[in-house]
Amino acid sequence: MMIQLLTGILLVFSCLGYMLLIRKRLSLQWEFIPLFTFSSIACLVFFGGLVGQLFTISLAVLILGLLAFIWGVILWKREGASIRFSFSIFQASFLVGTVIFLLVLFRNPLTHYDNFSHWAIVLKLMLSTDAFPTAGSALIDFKNYPLGTSSFIYYVCRFAGHSQTTMLFAQVLLIFSCFYAMFGIVSEKRRFMLYAFLGAGLSMLSFFNITIRITNLLVDFLLPIYALAILAVLYRYRNDLKNACMVILPIAGLLTIIKSTGIIFAAIGFMYLIYITVTYKRMLGWTYTLLVVGTICGALLPYFGWSLRMATVFQGVANKFDVASSGLQSTVGGKTPEQVHEIISLFLKSSIDLATRPAMGIVVFHLVAIVASLFAAEILRKKWNLWKVLIALDIVMLLYYAGILGLYVYSMPPDEAIWLAGFERYASSIVVLFVGGLVLCATVDIERSFHYKHGEMPDARAFKNVRTKGFYQNGIWACTVFAVILLLSEYNGILSIASSYKTTLPYKIDQVTGDRWYANGKVDTSKYLFYASDTNQQVTNYYMQYIGKYYLYASNVDGICLFYEDNMDNLLSGYDYLVVIEKDSDGQRLLKKHYGVDMQAGIYQITRSGEQVVLTRQNDK
Repeated sequence: MMIQLLTGILLVFSCLGYMLLIRKRLSLQWEFIPLFTFSSIACLVFFGGLVGQLFTISLAVLILGLLAFIWGVILWKREGASIRFSFSIFQASFLVGTVIFLLVLFRNPLTHYDNFSHWAIVLKLMLSTDAFPTAGSALIDFKNYPLGTSSFIYYVCRFAGHSQTTMLFAQVLLIFSCFYAMFGIVSEKRRFMLYAFLGAGLSMLSFFNITIRITNLLVDFLLPIYALAILAVLYRYRNDLKNACMVILPIAGLLTIIKSTGIIFAAIGFMYLIYITVTYKRMLGWTYTLLVVGTICGALLPYFGWSLRMATVFQGVANKFDVASSGLQSTVGGKTPEQVHEIISLFLKSSIDLATRPAMGIVVFHLVAIVASLFAAEILRKKWNLWKVLIALDIVMLLYYAGILGLYVYSMPPDEAIWLAGFERYASSIVVLFVGGLVLCATVDIERSFHYKHGEMPDARAFKNVRTKGFYQNGIWACTVFAVILLLSEYNGILSIASSYKTTLPYKIDQVTGDRWYANGKVDTSKYLFYASDTNQQVTNYYMQYIGKYYLYASNVDGICLFYEDNMDNLLSGYDYLVVIEKDSDGQRLLKKHYGVDMQAGIYQITRSGEQVVLTRQNDK
């Protein structure tokens, strides 16, 4: 425990060392430094995993960060500088809000289905073996999921502990660093109104993340906010292409390997990079062209590295969303024409269903953007770019929806595609980008609409008149209150999830099996049969089995929700252990009748004594 605490402290100083070095040598805005640092670390660790040196590279990254911190301290002493902590109102507010959310997050273990089917179990394997999964990793079902965020979480957990809350903490570092980077789009740092408006707008993004929140390791929310952070960086450094390319290189690189669809969101950033290069004609020429092309190619290296791994290490391994050649030839991906028609009809219906959050958000923010643009043009007499960005985002959104439809028709297994599995989550990702893009643009438009810029006039005369100053102050209060209300709603939602954890299936399984970690990557090869009710199809949809695999770190886990009396001996003799998670009267009667055991939650070893099957209660955990 003391060693873990020590390495955790070293990890903090290492990250701080990188941030101080970047600030000193590259002179980047503070808002971009955390995301730049974390993304760079993630990419380095990812490449270490690709070449089979996951722990070695991670240790090297930690040590180099510590050396950077030591160098910073020595330099600070030589310069005779004093320790000063200076926070603006915005920075203090952001820091307090982050700490509040982190504190409640530490009370949230993992519960979402996909954590146990992939994201958490792959992390457990990486931490147990200090290596990426291979074709022979029986614990991992979906081997084609890129390991971008998993690499960063591995790095944090390797030195700070491998608990579920540490995993969540590492991912939240990425999430909050993205939000912090978005605030870097503000040029006039002393206009708190801009921060209040942007904060209120970005707080609304939590409304479209309600299906997954931040209490799990799913990456669907990271995709759009990473893209938004790239847009903020590019706009802020639109007159400094070298810095713009340097900053987005690791950020876009990590985005391409957050998920298979990450390349789509990275492409949005690349298109904006090309746009600002062409728009600011003084940046045209071979030098800048090579810089842009080199940045895009460099950012795609992680993506191509993962693709190469899939083509070599996982050659011949079937994956969930592979598009088979036969599927392309038949144009229906193994589905009948009737199924394709049904999928398309349901997709179109779901896309325009105003009862869903994505469709509701699209309509509402279209109306808001149109009204705001008309108000700026007719009342304020200002030329806003909001309507142009609205059109551009509409095009991006339509292309994305077309891509989702293609996923369901060509790639997704028929049994999932027929009911549009994960549709609201996929749609919410692009709506987050849509809403966030409008909010960023509106912030810039508002900043450009002030009558005076800071520095042009004394602070006492920084407004056109007293009336406009009153509007400014009231706007701050309105935006701040609105943001606080939205964030309180998100906070209470996370708190509610934490308070209900003891009623969840992961908690019940953890109480019986414990969270097992084995030395040297050893996998439990015993065969387990889990028994529980099929509430919410937790057995038939394999939720219980995936949770069992994670906690036991065993690949042979099956589940049932009832016994057939005539087949009980035959069934149980095929397993080493029976794990009772939830009991029922019928199961209790049969176990008592045939094996003389009282059906209590726990683990029962299965042995044979002649022709008789014997169940022996084991000590839990």
